[in-house]
Amino acid sequence: MTLVNTASRPAASADGLANLTVLITGVGGAAGLCVLKAVRAAGLRIVAADCDARAAALDLGDAAGVLPRADDPAFAASVAKLALEHGVDVVLCTVAEEMPALHAASEELANAGVSVWLPSPEAVADCSDKARFAERLTAAGVPTPATVHVADLADGVAVTSVVPGPWIVKPRFGRGSRDVYACDDPEELGWALRRVPDPLVQTRLSGREFTVDALVDREGRFAGGVPRWRVEVKAGISTKGETFTDDRVLAGTAAVLAAVGLRGVACVQGFVTDTNEVVFVETNPRFSGGLSLSLAAGADLVGQYLRAAVGLPVLPQALDYRPGVRMSRYFSEVFSG
Repeated sequence: MTLVNTASRPAASADGLANLTVLITGVGGAAGLCVLKAVRAAGLRIVAADCDARAAALDLGDAAGVLPRADDPAFAASVAKLALEHGVDVVLCTVAEEMPALHAASEELANAGVSVWLPSPEAVADCSDKARFAERLTAAGVPTPATVHVADLADGVAVTSVVPGPWIVKPRFGRGSRDVYACDDPEELGWALRRVPDPLVQTRLSGREFTVDALVDREGRFAGGVPRWRVEVKAGISTKGETFTDDRVLAGTAAVLAAVGLRGVACVQGFVTDTNEVVFVETNPRFSGGLSLSLAAGADLVGQYLRAAVGLPVLPQALDYRPGVRMSRYFSEVFSG
């Protein structure tokens, strides 16, 4: 569902984004901070928002607001109130868990001239539910590891008889690398299954892990993406990476996003295996925590997303990028008071 009201839109510049005020949710996370920096670099006014009153990036906006958590019934109304108070033109959500709640406020925001571009609730659910995601990819013929949701196994059926090892055990619903365990033998597998909530088991892949920062336009066309190796990962977020080219990875990414019907931005994860196969494991229906590398490589993912949000066409050529761009990430501090 996409609701855009352009009646009160400011005069457009050459790229159509002049003088916009953008409310960015989840600025306390890595993805939100990457988006905030990109919007700041574009010279647009920012309203920074997060559910953590001490999120450092709240101090990096022109204005800021603290929101309830996404599971709070007051979340959607709070976003609408903050947007209207600060003359916001576009709400840009960087937290997948907030998207279903934001759909409830979309009509109110659009009627007030505030644009919101969200993937459909069904696409968000297909990406957030790892069991459903594996089913969608398998049905579409997209390569993905053998997967089983343990709660769906018939009584007496062993996981090892359905999913070949070695294994990865992860929660059916989860973020980052929390409660994710690599298991090499049945004893380790049993240990992990006792600790992971609502566990999902997949065959563990070996090879080079990648993420693709991608954008699908409002008509469902794959506009482009940036593949990058996940050279080093901490807490599920890429801290070292390098962009690369592989037509199979981009074609597979387009197939993944078509399989779940996702429009908008996504970060798609997979492996180029030791046998040189491209296999996909997860998709997040939002900007990624490693987005800064794709932006540094030249792909205007944030700008093109904002263009689509205000009803302008995505320019695929603006998503061209340079392979071989490397990133190393470090901590930085914000001081106030």
